[in-house]
Amino acid sequence: MKKILVAKAIKPFIENEKFLLRSGVMLYTASTGDEILSIHRSEKVNLIISQLDMPGLTAERIYTEVRQDADLRNVSLIIICNDSPADKTRAERCGPNAILPLPIDSQVLLEKTRHFLSITSRESYRVLLSVNLNGNSKDQAFFCRSENISTTGLLLETDRSLKEGDRLTCSFFLPDSKQVTVPAQIVRVMNRSDRSGARRYGVRFEKMDIGTRSAIESFVQKKSQKYR
Repeated sequence: MKKILVAKAIKPFIENEKFLLRSGVMLYTASTGDEILSIHRSEKVNLIISQLDMPGLTAERIYTEVRQDADLRNVSLIIICNDSPADKTRAERCGPNAILPLPIDSQVLLEKTRHFLSITSRESYRVLLSVNLNGNSKDQAFFCRSENISTTGLLLETDRSLKEGDRLTCSFFLPDSKQVTVPAQIVRVMNRSDRSGARRYGVRFEKMDIGTRSAIESFVQKKSQKYR
């Protein structure tokens, strides 16, 4: 599980990104410096994206404490601050992994976020997907579209109404590969797609065999190398 803790004002710059829709990524939000420290103490997040100036505890105090605490220091830190020498000097005292100036360049922020979470940027891969609702009659089988496939799951688009917790059997073809059939579960229900108005669901794969995992990993790796 990858955990991100982000300042409330910065959340809109990343919350709709597709890599956050993957299963295994958890997003926490904090409005004050005190909340950042409290949430990190309880959750031991992997990445903090913070403003230099937030209500409550100062950034210098928070991150001095974080970096000196053996249980808290193993976290990546991105600090957003004004593009001034004084603020950059203050930010550097916090021991960040990256300092980004205002106004926020969302593309740079997302690239840094992926980097510190060790999440590769995936090529959007849309495929015709055959889905069957487990435990239902055969007439519950249907075709739909999917994208952003990985060994953990995919994003599914369909006119069908599904709910979180529904169990599925997904069947699809990867280029230059055999047919893939894998059990899965709906883990997230999202807003309708802007493109088609279809419903969107985050799907997590379950009990994937070695051959299927290898085929998907090979596909994702080829896509990543192609667009480097």
